[in-house]
Parts: sequence; C-alpha cells; structure tokens
Amino acid sequence: MESCKCFCGVEISNTVKCVPPSVPLQSIEVELEVRDHVATVVSTLKYQNKEDKPVEAVFVFPLPGDAAVCHFSAVIGQKEIVAEVKEKQEAREEYDDALSSGQQAFLLEESEQSPDIFSMKVGGLAPGESASIRLEYVTELAVQADDGLRFCLPAVLNPRASVQVFSVPASLVPYTLCFCGRLFSPRPICKVESSCSLEPLQYLNTDQTQATVKLAAGHKFDRDVELVIYYKDAHQPTAVVEAGQTSAETGTLMGDPVVMVSLYPEFPQSVMSSVASCGEFVFLLDRSGSMDCSTSNSREQETRISSARDTLLLLLKSLPMGCYFNIYSFGSSYEHIFPQSVEYSEKSMEEALKKVKGMEADLGGTEILEPLKHIYSQRCIPSQPRQLFVFTDGEVGNTKEVLDVVKKNSGSHRCFSFGIGEGASSALINGLAKEGGGHAQFITGTDRMQPKVIQSLRFALQPAVEDISVTWGLPKGLSVTVLSPPITSIFQGQRSLIYGQLTGQVAATEGSVTVKYSLAGRPSQNQLHFSLKPAEDTGLTVHRLAARTLIRSLEMEDRDEMGETDGGIKEKVVQLSVQSGVSSSFTAFIAVNKDNNETIQGPLVRRDIPVASECHFSKFLLKIRKARCGCCMFQNTENLQLCSDLSGRETVIEARLVFLCLM
Repeated sequence: MESCKCFCGVEISNTVKCVPPSVPLQSIEVELEVRDHVATVVSTLKYQNKEDKPVEAVFVFPLPGDAAVCHFSAVIGQKEIVAEVKEKQEAREEYDDALSSGQQAFLLEESEQSPDIFSMKVGGLAPGESASIRLEYVTELAVQADDGLRFCLPAVLNPRASVQVFSVPASLVPYTLCFCGRLFSPRPICKVESSCSLEPLQYLNTDQTQATVKLAAGHKFDRDVELVIYYKDAHQPTAVVEAGQTSAETGTLMGDPVVMVSLYPEFPQSVMSSVASCGEFVFLLDRSGSMDCSTSNSREQETRISSARDTLLLLLKSLPMGCYFNIYSFGSSYEHIFPQSVEYSEKSMEEALKKVKGMEADLGGTEILEPLKHIYSQRCIPSQPRQLFVFTDGEVGNTKEVLDVVKKNSGSHRCFSFGIGEGASSALINGLAKEGGGHAQFITGTDRMQPKVIQSLRFALQPAVEDISVTWGLPKGLSVTVLSPPITSIFQGQRSLIYGQLTGQVAATEGSVTVKYSLAGRPSQNQLHFSLKPAEDTGLTVHRLAARTLIRSLEMEDRDEMGETDGGIKEKVVQLSVQSGVSSSFTAFIAVNKDNNETIQGPLVRRDIPVASECHFSKFLLKIRKARCGCCMFQNTENLQLCSDLSGRETVIEARLVFLCLM
C-alpha cells in the first residue's frame, strides 16, 4: 500500500492525501449576472507555477447539476486559447498527445458518474509561468417556498463513493475567492439574503430593477455561497424569444430562434378546497457516517443527521389522520420501523417519533439503491397515492443508476427530496425530484426549514395532475419543435419551463402557449400570450439552456433503452454538444497552445488542487488524536499538513504514527 508522510511524523495510507508543498491555483474570481430567473456565471481561475519543475494542475470541483457549461478558455501571457468541444475520448487523446510533445494543453470534462462534478486539467505550466482560466455556465434559479429565487455557487465538494476528490479542511483552502453579482429584473428587486455575509445591496437605478451584490470582506472559502433573491410581484408567467446565431445554419438548434416559456400554474380555489388528504407517505433517511458531519461550516454544533431528524419529525407531526406511512433508514444496509406501511394515528405517530429521535449516523456507507428497490417492490395501497420523501447529503457514487430506478418507477409514486448540509449533490437531489415527479429542497440550517417542509408536504397532499398537454398558437408559416421532456408534474405556484425551437418566417408579432391538465377529475388550463420579437440582451443564453435540456433528455433516454451506451443516441448527444458548445457526459472541452515556441522540458509534476470539505478531515484528526506512538500520546495537531479521506465511503482511515515525536 502506498503512503505519504506529513512532516509531523504521521504516515498516511493511500486513502488519505497530503497537500503538495505548492498549489498552483492562487485565486478564483466569480462574476454572476442574474436576469429574472436565469443566471450566467463566469469564473476566472488564476494559476502560477512557483516550483522549479513544469506542473500539471488537476482540479476536481462542483458545479450545479443542471448547469450548461458553455465556455472554457486560457490566457497565457498575451495569448488567449479558446477550447473546442469534442468527443470525450478524442479530447483526452489530444490532451495527452499535446503534453507528450511538450505543448501546453487544457482539458475540462464532466464526471461520468455525476453531472455536478467537473475535472479541469492545466497541463504544461512552466516554472514561473502564470495562466488565467475562464469558465462560463448558465443555469436556471429554483423557486423557494417563500417565493425567493435560489442561486448556489458550490464551494464545498463532499467525497463521493466513485469520484476521486481531493478535499481539505475548508478553513485551509490555499486559494482565495472573490465574488460579485449584478441583478436585472423586469420588476423591483426587494432584497437579497445569503448564508454568507454580504455588503449592502447597491441599486443601480431609481426603480430598483438593477442592483449589485458582493461578499463582505474577509469571506472564507468554507461554505457554499447561497443567495436568495426576492422580486416584487414575483413569478409572473413569461416567454422570451431569442434570435438564432447568425453564423449557424438555419434549421439547426443554434441557427433558429428559441423560446423559453415560464409558467406558474394557479389552480382554481374550488378544486384546491376539495382536495382529499390521503396518501401513503414513505420516508427514507440517510444514516451513513457522513451524516454525522456539521450541516454548515458556520454551524458546527448542528449535524446533518440532526437536521434531517428535525425535518422528518416536523413532517411526521404534520401528516393528516387516516393516511398511511412508514420510515426507512439506510447506510451500508437499511432498516424500517414497520414491516409495511401502517395507518397514521396518535399511537403509530408516537411510536415513530420515539424511534426517529434515537436515530444516529451509524449505518456506514451511502447505499441508497437497495432500499429504493425494496420500497418499489412493496405493493401500493389502493386509493392511497404513494409519496416518497428522501433525506440525504447525496454522497453516492452511482447517481445515474439511482435516478434510472426512480424514473422507471415514477408511475407508482412521487419523490420529494431534501439535500441536507453544505455540498449536498445537486445532481442527485434535483434528479430524484425531477425523475420522480416531485419537488426538491436544500436544507443547510434551521433558517427557512419549516416553510420548505410545509411546502413539500402541501405539494405531496395535492392530487397528481393528470392528462397534461401543451398546445401552441402560432401564426401560419411558423412551427415549433419542443425541446423539453414532457411535463409530468405540476404544482400550485411552481414554475414549469418549456423550451421550443421556432422554424419558419412570419410577419405576425404574437404567439401563445396553453397547458391543459386534469386536477381531481376537473379540467383546467393556463394560457400565455407572448411577443415573437426576439429579446435584445440575452446573447445565446436561452439556446444554451435549451441545448442542455435536450442533452440531458437524450442521455437519460440512452440509459433507459440500453442500460449501457447506445451508439446512435451518443452520436446525437455529441453532435448537439459540439454544435451548441454545451458540455455533456460524452464530450469535453479541449484547448492546445500550438503557438508556444518553447517546448516544455522534463516530466510534468502532477499537482492536485484541493477543494473544501470539513467532514472527513475532522474525523481523520479525531483518529490521529487517539493514536499512540512508542513514547507518548500524540496531542498536537496544529502542525499537521492538510489531509483528507478520498474514499467517499465510511472506511477506517489507516494512520500510523511513526517513531517521530514533535519536540
């Protein structure tokens, strides 16, 4: 077994990694632009090689799971090298070939296990040389229970079972973060709240529809940067038409106009008041070892398991009498409170509350697939629609396999997911809700927890909307190709997004879209009339979001039909990804500095860039404090260099004290 040695004398097995003496990543600058409910994020990563050897810097980091990464470039000296999107294996080979020939190369690729993890390689940075890397993505902002729009810049990446992550204590991340944002809205911006300290909101005009937001001085890179933006008269139905790219061919996604429709259905009060309060509520609680970590680095006293317990207890106390329920918990194995779902009564509730209060994070790894399969194998109760609630930090290594199982069983239930703590996997949490026709929430502390819980329960008690159809009213000569997957769930006041590619030429200025559905046996509809005139300030944002939506649908279709890669669908995804410049699981961004006159001499030294994660490191320190060397109890951990469990599972870290004591 390979090991490394920290200068404190602690020898660490290959499940633990030490920070190299020099980390080439110096700083990250993030610029956010929010227009209504769409965010554009530009990150600039500044590297400098302070060693006397050429290096390859490898950075594995989190991004929002639904982000459309659309630009990757590098600036070396006065030269900018813009990356191209290519098939992933082709890009990897081009990167390796460039390095082997002494050229500089840059590679960015999405993890094959989870779309919210990316790997960036900066290869061939000569001694003393600097590089500036630019990464851009666009994403939609989720609507919160209190009508705020949530933006999250992930800074914490918790280890996943099958993704190798180099993480260190959040307080000791060796690079700085600078963050600023500009907000634009058709309605006044009321306020911005955050999990981090902010400078006062600065308005840029008198009607308060434009503003800037900045992190307060002294912000540490120790938690996700979460903003919740509140608009006056929020969430009105809108449609934005974006002109196609002039250089792209007409008839293609990037060449034609694309429309983004945002609908916020309002159900008739007469229907909502007659809704029956029934259902089978199945709760699935993560009790893996990682749930024993703090929910937020600013709230060390509150653990993820305590936050999940509080959330579950609140839900249990709020269920309607006469429904059915059961509670499962999982880690490396799984348990259930009742052999099968029981009727909710004062007696069964008290029994469940007592058992939940005693639940701890003591079941090992995060193996969620088997309990899900068991739950789906249980027969549904007639006239009691099944609602599944999942509470997890998302530290799984088989995200796509889990989502496949949920989607295949979506006809028998709705899935409501709760991401617990900093760094919860957005790909898993949002994916569970999307594929299960439910709703996702993120809990990073006690603030705003209750309205989120009550909102999810209210959605679960709402009858499933059936017979959903979308019809378009477009002038003659204009047609639409819907790029979004079919709408499978609609909730009162929640946004439904539809992307469509418009083909044809017309002189008319207005179109319409109508969503029809049945709720509790009563037909309803929502209609929106919109201008066909293209917006002037969106760039290609709508096209990229539409491309991302279509790419994700094709990737899911690939796994549905084959269980493994379908060559035909993969080819479609690669073609769409290359054409749109948006990342996918089958492609990567590659840039090679072919104009560099100086060949990089000597073998490259690999330097892994650490990312923040408190959880596993604190456990490692605990084990070190308890270890004994031959002559004394090792107490002093102040000089311990940065180490972290890379395994992502709750394995025992092997740490041996050699016979070297701090004097």
